[in-house]
Amino acid sequence: MTTTVQLAVACFALVLLTFAVGVRLLYVRTMEMRAKRIHPQAASTSIQMAAKLQNVQAADNFRNLFETPVLFYSLAAVAIASDYAPAWLAVGAWLYVVLRAAHSFIHCTYNRVMHRFAAFGSGFLLLVGLWVAFIVGLVSKSAA
Repeated sequence: MTTTVQLAVACFALVLLTFAVGVRLLYVRTMEMRAKRIHPQAASTSIQMAAKLQNVQAADNFRNLFETPVLFYSLAAVAIASDYAPAWLAVGAWLYVVLRAAHSFIHCTYNRVMHRFAAFGSGFLLLVGLWVAFIVGLVSKSAA
């Protein structure tokens, strides 16, 4: 499997994680609203939702999956488009996906903040490193 394909599959894995958290969010929110007999219209805004619902980890995590992962998707897209996708980038991409999956698992289950922070912080630092190394490598490649 080429590195570009590995990058695309890693992106797809993160997309699948986002879908899975979205399904979890739908399930948890529906169950809580049914249990508390909350009419959907009574939670039509984020302020109303926050006032009525207590189990918000899946919703928080779902939002998180549209924050720093955007930088991951951008890196993969730029790497593929520039035809510069070294093997280390694919390894780093998969490690990032694993760290995001760990973050989501922690966030959506037992939600221990320091464990979640370790997964998030590791993934964030990895992503910064991948971007810096990618740009340095791309500039070096184009200068040669």
